[in-house]
Amino acid sequence: MTGVADFNIIKAGHSKLNDFSLENIQFGKYFSDHMLEVDYENGQWKTPQILPYQPLQLDPSVAALHYGQAIFEGIKAYKDAAGNASVFRPYDNFRRFNISAERMQMPAVPEEIFMEGLRLLIEIDSNWIPPFHNHALYIRPFMFSSDEAIGVRPSDKYKFMIILSPTGPYYAHPMRIYVEEKYVRAVEGGYGFAKAAGNYGGSLLASAEAHKKGYDQVLWMDAFEHKYVQECGTMNVFFIIGNTAITPGLETGTILEGVTRDSTIVLLKDMGYQVEERALSIDEIMAAYEVGNLKEVFGTGTAATISSIKELKYKDYVMKFDVEKWTIAPEVKRRMDGIKYGLEPDVHGWLYKI
Repeated sequence: MTGVADFNIIKAGHSKLNDFSLENIQFGKYFSDHMLEVDYENGQWKTPQILPYQPLQLDPSVAALHYGQAIFEGIKAYKDAAGNASVFRPYDNFRRFNISAERMQMPAVPEEIFMEGLRLLIEIDSNWIPPFHNHALYIRPFMFSSDEAIGVRPSDKYKFMIILSPTGPYYAHPMRIYVEEKYVRAVEGGYGFAKAAGNYGGSLLASAEAHKKGYDQVLWMDAFEHKYVQECGTMNVFFIIGNTAITPGLETGTILEGVTRDSTIVLLKDMGYQVEERALSIDEIMAAYEVGNLKEVFGTGTAATISSIKELKYKDYVMKFDVEKWTIAPEVKRRMDGIKYGLEPDVHGWLYKI
């Protein structure tokens, strides 16, 4: 296995931390002092490097810019009250990263590069983990094809990187959601299950049109009937119907296997709720709402953990919810945050200590 000696480490001479505070910092705007970079050439990975954060110099013909071979992950690191740093479920992200790589015909990143590189990078920039509740260090591993040639084929060269971005409270207000019937996010046989850049670029038009109508995001439906729920914006989605939590299943390959999604399923079961992963139609949702059986609706993702949905609009039918009276989604978030910040016992072994 690759050890510290196998990483080429060049430290920055000056820390940007001297120039601003980590408290209440905006999501995704600032980046730490260092980054990890490693190239794949001639069928093998080169020596990983941890370098001062800096721009990349790329040829205009670099393949990722033309053919979209690019994948990424989103992970977070936290500090507990004693200042100890932990990363939330990074092995799950590592596994999913290589699932995305396989679908996009990219090389798998070895565990010793992904996990040891992540650990070393966070260890070097540990001062960038904000020591406040509702704050975290966002970790962005990504990989793209780096052939300097034009031609539709898998590249021979790739670049894998990790960058770090401190973030403050993510006060996502309860969302108004428009049920999308024209555009689709993914189709069976496609790559909806992969965390590929193109999935996000292709979603922007539908989101923009929803914004023009006064909505925060779209609820994606299946590509064939526009009837079955897929994802909510860039998040997985849960519906509490009676005492059962229902979330779309993964078997069609159109939905991202979210780490927060899986964590939510585990915690809901811990709380005594039945969880069903299955096809869920908009008709079933409306029928449950009509009889007062649709209790809560929320999205799950790395950024906000839990995002409450206060309104769903399907055609001319509007479903509204009083999120202030909710108990299930807030409790899931409380328990998950408690584990992340060391306030609750990590009974599921989700924390990776730095």
